[in-house]
Parts: sequence; structure tokens; C-alpha cells
Amino acid sequence: MRIFLFHYWYFSEPSLLFLLLQHRLSLSAPHVDSLSPPCEATGRRHSIASIPSHPTPDSFGCAVSMKMISYNHIPKSSILIVQHEISTLTFCKPLAPTILISNQYQKRINFITKLQCSVSSRPYASNSVDSKSDSVRMNRKQGGSSSIYSRASLLEMKNERIANRARVYDFLKSIGIQPDELDGLELPVTVDVMKERVDFLHTLGLTIEDINNYPLVLGCSVKKNMIPVLDYLGKLGVRRSTLTDFLRRYPQVLHASVVVDLAPVVKYLEGMDIKPNDIPRVLEKYPEVLGYKLEGTMSTSVAYLVGIGVARREIGGVLTRYPEILGMRVGRVIKPFVDYLESLGIPTLAVARLIETRPHILGFGLEQKVKPNVNSLKQFGVREASISSVIAQYPEIIGLDLGSRLLKQQSFLNSIINFSHGDFGKIIEKMPQIVSLSNTPVIKHVDFLKNCGFSLDQVKKMVVGCPQLLALNMDIMKLNFDYFESKMGRELDELVDFPAFFTYGLESTIRPRHRMVAKKGLKCSLAWLLNCSDAKFEERMNYDTIDMEEMEDDSSFDMNTLMEPRNDGSDSDFDEDSDEEYL
Repeated sequence: MRIFLFHYWYFSEPSLLFLLLQHRLSLSAPHVDSLSPPCEATGRRHSIASIPSHPTPDSFGCAVSMKMISYNHIPKSSILIVQHEISTLTFCKPLAPTILISNQYQKRINFITKLQCSVSSRPYASNSVDSKSDSVRMNRKQGGSSSIYSRASLLEMKNERIANRARVYDFLKSIGIQPDELDGLELPVTVDVMKERVDFLHTLGLTIEDINNYPLVLGCSVKKNMIPVLDYLGKLGVRRSTLTDFLRRYPQVLHASVVVDLAPVVKYLEGMDIKPNDIPRVLEKYPEVLGYKLEGTMSTSVAYLVGIGVARREIGGVLTRYPEILGMRVGRVIKPFVDYLESLGIPTLAVARLIETRPHILGFGLEQKVKPNVNSLKQFGVREASISSVIAQYPEIIGLDLGSRLLKQQSFLNSIINFSHGDFGKIIEKMPQIVSLSNTPVIKHVDFLKNCGFSLDQVKKMVVGCPQLLALNMDIMKLNFDYFESKMGRELDELVDFPAFFTYGLESTIRPRHRMVAKKGLKCSLAWLLNCSDAKFEERMNYDTIDMEEMEDDSSFDMNTLMEPRNDGSDSDFDEDSDEEYL
């Protein structure tokens, strides 16, 4: 049996030593040079193994040729005995090792031996790490969770989250909420927290149906999201009575950040000359404005309105009455609407004035409402040249369900007064508000005229000439007729020719002018007397004769009056647009 000795230089890991030994076993056995003297203890001789063919380099890079006497027991740190015939490795402690090495390498070998012994005496940290690694691997194989980095613990956490979410989903389904859209949304871990969230939404007036319309609201934390937003809206002045409708229209506000999202929008509205007291009313009318970006639609829509002639000082009032403008795109909504009205014959500046007084007309769908209504007006006898005048007098007419209204109103008026198709068109041209007039006042006014002594044909002529007769204040009409009959001494036919007499103020216009004409002894028609401005009437009083050609035609609406600058200070107070009927 042969024994081979390998010198063990420093190896940092036991696995590397094992690889070297495995490699050495595959080589042929080294040559045995000589035998050592007999051992004093056993009387046996030990072979001296040499490696002359390839000297081993030392730790300093120098080749070392050495001969070592083999023995049964060697230091654990430096000598390994490998028995070729045995498949296992044997490590033995030394009895009395003897190493024959040249003197010239003695000092260096002593240093290396000391280094090796010091290394061997250290605790085997790498072995402990390996043992820990083996333990971790064993735990992983066995499904243990002793390590926080083990896959089993992550899997357990995932399974626990899935189970918790399933319980939350079951709760939502039990109260009628469909959680299909909540996948991927962070939800409360426990059912109790989710129940608290649903109960809080109920206290705000939201029903299960409201939550199903926007289930993402369940992702809002009560303390972190909902309460700060509601507190901010309350401080602004949003009324509690309107809060439920507010949240139904714009539930996304509960996701918003007060500092990042809401406060900048409120500051922008104040910069548009909307008064602080009007801010809550604006938000109540159009809560969606809180979701718009300042540099986007809001700024461009305002800039376009100012560009077409809307007075800058009127912007605050326009936005207060109809804040939906802030969400309208110029290219898709506002500009096409303005261009179409211009094509009907309404000047751009007149359109701007219409927007100042009735900004809600921008909300009438161009294709869905405006164009079909214009066609309906033509079908019911309104001349194309008068379409612009009709819209300028009553802008709301292009936003009504006009076709059915016109048919109903025409049928009703024909039942009271037998109007022709052309007569109905003329009435609309002079007073387009007729389409919104209720039946009761019409009947009362027609009966009044009949009681005054006018025939049905005369009433028909008067209504066609001045449709406002069907909507005037009844008390004013009675006072004017009494003065006409008792003081003016004129025939009823003059009222048939000039029915607008009932539209003038008795004390401001009719009485003082009649006295001046009577004092001067002039004979004139009612139209010459009344159908002019005060300045023009003063000029007429200097005439010696009456020129009937100076009479002004009041049969059509003057578009120029619409384009005059407004001086009524309409932007000072918040007012609600009213659709109430003429009485």
C-alpha cells in the first residue's frame, strides 16, 4: 500500500481543498526516493516522498523543492495523507513529525508553518456559514419559515392577502356592491375597516347604487382622504344640503389632495374675478371644475372668449353663472358654436354680448340642438333673414325641444285665434318667447281685448302686430286703456293700428306727451306720438307740421342695440338663470 503526502498551503475554503485533492488523486503516484530511519516507537521506516518534477511555489512566489518524511499522524493544518487504495480521506494527529528540508528554506518554511497553524487554529467561519446555508436550504425544502428570506414566508403572506381580500369581497357582495372593478386597488385588510368606510359614505347620503356607479371610492381612506377634503369644502362654504349631489356628480374629489389639487383651482377661480362668496356656489353648480388642470382647458377657453369680444370685467360674472365653460374645449365646442351663429348673420361682437348675458347658450349642443332648432323655425314660417333676430332676442330658443313646442303652441293659438301659417311665423319673429308662453295668460289677455270692444279679427290683427299683448302685465294694460278711453278721446281703430300703445308706461311716456301735443293743438297718430325717443319727441314739438315719414318702424329687432357696451353691472352679484315663463 502506497501513501502519498501533499503539502497543504493556505486555502480559504474547505471546498477548494477538496477540489485540489480530487484533482491530485487522478494523477499517478509520485516517486519514493528513500526510506527514513526507523521510528523509535514502532521500529518502522517511513518513506520520503518528493516532487522533483514541478516544484511547489510558496506564498511569496518562490519555487520550493522539499522532501517530507511520511508518518501516520500529521498536523491537521499542513499535511494530508491520501491512501490511493482507500476511497476515503483520513486525517490523523501527529505523534512526532519529522520534516527534512534544506536549510536555505528553513526560515521561510517556519514562517509558512506558523501562518498555516494560525489559520488552522481559527474558528471555521466558512464552515459555520455553510452549515447555516445548508440549514436554510433544508428549511426551504421542508417548507419551514425560520428565515425571513425564505420563499415560504412570502408565499404565506401572499396567500394571507388573497384570503383577506376574498373576505372583503364577500362582505361587499353581501351588501349589494359589485367589487369587479376593485381588482388592483388597495383596499382595507379587514372587513371591519371596509364596513366603517361604507358606513361613512352612507352618512354622506351616498347609496349602494351611488357606490356601484363609482366603486373606486372604496379605495379612499376615511381619515386620510375623505375627512380632509370634506373639511376643506366646508370651510369654502359648500352647503351640507348640496354635498350629496356634489359627491354624486364628482366622487373623484374624495381622492384629491387639498394642497396639490383643490386649493390651486380655487385660487385660479378667484383670479378670474369670481368673488370668494361666489366660489362655493360655483363649485356646487359645477364640481367637476376641481379636476381640471390650470394650464389646460380652463385657461384656453377664457382666453378665447376675451378674444372674440367678451369684456374682461365680465368674465367673473360669466363664469359665476355658467362655470361649465371652464371645461369646454375651444376647438370642439366654443369656436364651432360661435362660427355657426356668425353664419346665421349675428356679428361676432353680438355673439360676445349674448354670451355675457346668457353664457349657458354655449352648453347647447350644436349638432343635437342648435341646428335642428334652426330648421324647425324655418319649417314653421320664420324667414331665414329673421333667424338671427329671433336668436338675438331669445337665445334660449336654440336650446329647447323646439319642434314639439312649436307644433303644440301653433295648435293652441289656432284654437283661440285662427292664425295662418304665415301669421304664426311673424309672431315668432317679433316675440320668439311665445314658444314658452303658457296657455292661461294667453286666454286671459285675449278675453281682456274682447271685453275692451275689439272683435276677434281685430284681436288677431293686434296680436300679429304686437305679440307682446299676450304677455304684458294685465294691470298696466287696464290703466293704459282707461286713460286712452277717458282722456285721449281716440277711436279703437287707432289701437288696432298701433297695439304697441299698451307697452308704454302711462306716467313716464303716454300722459306727458299727450299733454304736450294737446297743449300745442297738434293732431297726430299714436305711432307718431309714442314711437320715438324722448330727444326725438322734443325735436318734433318744434315742428309746425307733422311729417308722417319720420315715424320709426318698430317691426324688427335692431341688432345694433345688442352690440352696445353693457353698463348694468351684472357681474357684481351671483344670480341663478331662470327658465320661468312669461306671465
